[in-house]
Amino acid sequence: MKDINWNDYSLETQAIRAGHKRTHEDEHSMPIFATSSYVFKSAEEAALRFTGQKPGNIYSRFTNPTVNAFQERLALMEKGERCVAFASGMAAIMAVGMGLLKAGDHVVCSRGVFGNTVLMFQNYFGKFGVETDFVDLTDASAWESAIKPNTRFLFLETPSNPLIEIADIQLLATLAHQHNCLLIVDNCFCTPVLQKPFDLGADMVIHSATKYLDGQGRCVGGAVIASDDIIEKHIYPYLRTGGASMSPFNAWIFLSGLETLAVRMKAHCDSAFELAKWLEQQPAVAKVHYPGLQSHAQHELAKRQQSHFGGIVSFELDCGKEHAWKLIDATEMISITANLGDVKTTITHPATTTHGRLTSEARAAAGIKDGLVRISVGLEQIDDIKNDLLKGL
Repeated sequence: MKDINWNDYSLETQAIRAGHKRTHEDEHSMPIFATSSYVFKSAEEAALRFTGQKPGNIYSRFTNPTVNAFQERLALMEKGERCVAFASGMAAIMAVGMGLLKAGDHVVCSRGVFGNTVLMFQNYFGKFGVETDFVDLTDASAWESAIKPNTRFLFLETPSNPLIEIADIQLLATLAHQHNCLLIVDNCFCTPVLQKPFDLGADMVIHSATKYLDGQGRCVGGAVIASDDIIEKHIYPYLRTGGASMSPFNAWIFLSGLETLAVRMKAHCDSAFELAKWLEQQPAVAKVHYPGLQSHAQHELAKRQQSHFGGIVSFELDCGKEHAWKLIDATEMISITANLGDVKTTITHPATTTHGRLTSEARAAAGIKDGLVRISVGLEQIDDIKNDLLKGL
């Protein structure tokens, strides 16, 4: 196979072809290397590989050709130097914490993150002496006020879950670097198709590959992308020791998902934008959260920072949980599930699912009301999605 510099190619081409090292069998599609271990030509070669003096596979907990292909492809698409894949998105966040933090360190995190991310920082890293302050995603002064001399990094999702708020990545990157901190961005909602955090100054990007990268709700995985220095010193050693590995089969699924990511994201965005505008016209809907709408507080920022507005729409009903549940239960086609990024449209009630383990005070601080409903807009015909929602509206 020719030695190609994939940096010379577009994201769409990278997503289809990069990372595949064709074997002697001359296969056209990426194979699954379903093996736990690898055979060495000699005892000396085994020793050299284990010490890192000679490149090559050692054990599939931390070296596997199918997983390597996924890592290389996603790093290229994100315009990052190196990627490490994990068993889930939460495993990726755990790896970041375990790799970068120690007792006595401090983290600043946005309030509008996935509920389990909040619990990870509060309940688990906190148990080992790491302090976390949670701030309003869009309030730069709150971020700056929360930074301490022992702050190790700033962590955020943009767009946020589930209110689809937008953070100014470039501004927060500048702020972090002024205080010798890293900026870590969860790019799950946008993917590299819609947003490039590294171009805006971020130091690390996190993914739940379970969502849009797969795109069809088939398996679970996560990824961390950063500089080769950060990965080699802090993230890869944790994977090698901790073992939260992505399986070769899941990596193969994600590679297939990446091939269609660009066309899927455009279709998700187009339908979500149309649905958001339609929801604004419905009498039962009190407020719609979607950055493509001019009513969204960060509409102009989203236009500058993203190439499109994303596939997630959330909206509020005045009468709280009772009416939100009735609306959800009235749908026939739409899937009632907390997953997102699927070709199938999904609907959930964040206050009792994705963020249900947070205290009521924490949900209130994050702006997650009992009447809030979140929709991940799939690829069905948009009128079918509207008509299904009308059954409850």
